[in-house]
Amino acid sequence: MSSELLVALMFVGVVLGSFTGFPIAFVLGSLGLGFGIFLMDLPVLGSLFLTRIWGLICEPILAAVPLFIFMGCMIEKSGLAELLYDTIYHWLGPVRGGLALATVVFCTIFAATTGIVGASVTAMGLLALPTMLKRGYDIPLATGCICAGGTLGILIPPSIMLIIYGPAGGVSVAQLYAGAFIPGFVLSALFMGYIGIRSWMNPKLCPALPPEEREKRTLKDYLHQGLTSLLPTLFLILAVLGTIFFGICAPTEAAGIGALGSIILAAVYRRFNLGMLKDVSLITFRITAMILFVTVGASLFTSVFLYGGGGSAITDLLMKWNLGPWGVLAVVMVIVFFLGALIDWIGILLIIVPIFSPLLKSLGFDPLWVGLLICVNLQMSFLTPPFAYAIFYLKGIAPPQVQLSHIIRGVFPYVLLQATGLILCILFPQLCLWLPSLMGK
Repeated sequence: MSSELLVALMFVGVVLGSFTGFPIAFVLGSLGLGFGIFLMDLPVLGSLFLTRIWGLICEPILAAVPLFIFMGCMIEKSGLAELLYDTIYHWLGPVRGGLALATVVFCTIFAATTGIVGASVTAMGLLALPTMLKRGYDIPLATGCICAGGTLGILIPPSIMLIIYGPAGGVSVAQLYAGAFIPGFVLSALFMGYIGIRSWMNPKLCPALPPEEREKRTLKDYLHQGLTSLLPTLFLILAVLGTIFFGICAPTEAAGIGALGSIILAAVYRRFNLGMLKDVSLITFRITAMILFVTVGASLFTSVFLYGGGGSAITDLLMKWNLGPWGVLAVVMVIVFFLGALIDWIGILLIIVPIFSPLLKSLGFDPLWVGLLICVNLQMSFLTPPFAYAIFYLKGIAPPQVQLSHIIRGVFPYVLLQATGLILCILFPQLCLWLPSLMGK
């Protein structure tokens, strides 16, 4: 079998397998096993698979995945997220579009406590969506800001995506964390700018909080809310991420600090109990198991793909087109975008990174910068159907009057804003590279 035919068959198999609704972990693993039996002897295949699986088991950075998931789930289930949103809600409520702005601000802060999109979108769907609908907010605008704000959780540290990318791309996770901050905040600012412009152009889309509700709280109440809900959460975030940035702890140790800190915060607020600990632990186990299954399946797929010469075939094809370094980068970004609409992001990372990362590095691009571009690009995968997880998370908990068409219409402008953020990161690499350059100084 030629390498070109192998590439075509394996990628067609991934797309068709994804559309069947079968779990992507087993789609990738089955394709890897099937093509592996065809391409190599069984002893070689068994040795290759065992080596890849053992390598994943021994990867210390992956231990941070369940710890960061636990931290985010603990903050959500303990009610601390509700207190935090209530504070931001009353601070920004008097402003036009204040509830939508509060949603994005909350998602930006909450993103720094959890590395998964599902937690952010679900929390905001339960906390913010009923309030916005009650205040007469436009349904597409309300649902769009929740879905888009929730995707910040996959980029702003402690992002699970960055933890998975680090070992796959041979890049320091700590540097990825430092580099993702500014792009994440740029996207957050773009989202809030869009909401501000829409609310200024058409105030009926997102009215301000009524005056009678504003008078119920004094300045002292606002300050008390900030001190009791906002500052402890920010302190936990700074304690976790600051130890990574200043080189005090590796991401895995910092994740342990975060998990313990979330338990302490829940206990201080008298929200901690054994039932909640059990629920958070079960959620953590489920999400971690899903991530690791996909990681193993994608790793098996990639091993066979590279063994069969698939990576070399794609590299040769791109080089024959004489696109130049920037043309190749543009093609890679387009491929990542379209795959994001079809395949789970973990599978995409573990398939394309071993193929494209060495190619782009050989063309003179900084591997850290390339990694951050890919991760910013993959944010759009959560908003682009048919496999738009953020849309489905929100639809699953939304009131009956919220239709799927409302959510899709609402997220479309944010996909354009995410593409704008990606272009800014390409045009101005220091948005991604400035903070990592300060590490260790």
